[in-house]
Amino acid sequence: MELNEIIELRKSKLEALKGKGACGYQSAPVGSQTVSETVKAFSEGAKAQVSGRITAKRLHGKVLFLDLKDAFNRIQLYVKADIIGKDKFDIFEHLDIADIITVSGELFKTHTGEATIKVEDVLVLSKALRPLPEKWHGLKDVEMRYRQRYLDLVSNEEVRKIFHMRSQIVDAIRETLGAEGFLEVETPMMHAIPGGAAGRPFKTFHNEYGFELYMRIAPELYLKRLLVGGLDKVYEINRSFRNEGVSTRHNPEFTMLEVYAAYKNYEYMMELSQKLIVAAAKKVRNDTKFTYQGKEIDLGISWQKKSFATMVKERFGIEPGEDAALMLKKLQEKGFAKDKNRLTRSQVGKIIEDLLEQDLSMSPTFVTDFFTSLSPLAQAKKDNPQVTERFELYIAGMEVGNAYSELNDPIEQKKRFEEEIKNMDTSELKNIDEDFIVALEHGMPPAGGLGIGIDRLVMLLTDSASIRDVILFPLLKPEK
Repeated sequence: MELNEIIELRKSKLEALKGKGACGYQSAPVGSQTVSETVKAFSEGAKAQVSGRITAKRLHGKVLFLDLKDAFNRIQLYVKADIIGKDKFDIFEHLDIADIITVSGELFKTHTGEATIKVEDVLVLSKALRPLPEKWHGLKDVEMRYRQRYLDLVSNEEVRKIFHMRSQIVDAIRETLGAEGFLEVETPMMHAIPGGAAGRPFKTFHNEYGFELYMRIAPELYLKRLLVGGLDKVYEINRSFRNEGVSTRHNPEFTMLEVYAAYKNYEYMMELSQKLIVAAAKKVRNDTKFTYQGKEIDLGISWQKKSFATMVKERFGIEPGEDAALMLKKLQEKGFAKDKNRLTRSQVGKIIEDLLEQDLSMSPTFVTDFFTSLSPLAQAKKDNPQVTERFELYIAGMEVGNAYSELNDPIEQKKRFEEEIKNMDTSELKNIDEDFIVALEHGMPPAGGLGIGIDRLVMLLTDSASIRDVILFPLLKPEK
């Protein structure tokens, strides 16, 4: 039967239900339980009122058996005309798989031990006019899975499990930070001046005030203002936006954890990042050992450290103080980035990071000693001002975290911002956030800051190959 014919047939069933006074769309009755709540508190002989979606329907003689499901559990329905009455039994003739109903009746177990409801009453809450995919065969198209995520979720228990695990990961992070004395805060998502990270912003416009705003690329500068204000330990689980490419590891809208602690440094943030990730792994994996894309990862062993400055010098002959043109030339002499012409220092830095990423092992690795010229918000090392107290954390060769000992010198910070703007592509020119400099001039305590990509961490802990698999509604090209 064609889809249009199925829809028309279901519409006729909807009219039949209305004619029987069974409605087709209504609120769930007060006191109705989910299937999971009923299964959890199951007591044979007790009365129950349960709501859920029909996922199977079987006729055996004069008895109907149906499966009623919610996100995580199923219960069987036993429907017999002698019990429910002929008029209400006839309602089931007009019900299809995917319809949402409430049933009332007595709980019992079959001779095979299956939890079942002996149905005494039924209410139709939502008549599904379109069928669900036939088992999983209806959503083989990966693009369609993301575009119609509701069908992906209702058809695939593994997908629902990923997003349940995502919630648990975020819970574990909040629990760990709460135990460490951190305060969760919220900062603006629309910025007059984009800052806090390298990235091309999305623009928007405020009609009332008549000026352009930018969707934040990072909350960093606002969170540091809170350190100035005396909130010594803060964090935000935030949505950030970067108007850049889409890949298996990048979505223009993404979720970040950013953490700041006064009187701490990047070494403290190494300890904290390890504590956060181990807690999340234990929450969803019950272990620090797990497999990602066929390779074993053990978070319980010693986390490695590698020097960015040393790796770059050994592989490309690049020194920290060199300008973008010289760094690019040395890369090209080694056979990389030959199609590139003039690039900014941050663009060259990104190419270098991507190349080094390929050489990292599956084990957790802190990459330290980033060039000061590539780290405008980080504190320089006293014994070597050309590199900073900064690390990026890689697991399974994927960057999941970034941290600094935060620069709190307003004079040096302004100088770094000016240098950054001077080296930018002219199409990306932006202003210095003077208010942030003013805040620093009031005195910001020395601090450590940490950012962890929640989406990538979820990828890692759910064994997902693409970031699209862990974002409910990833950005997609418009359908033609």
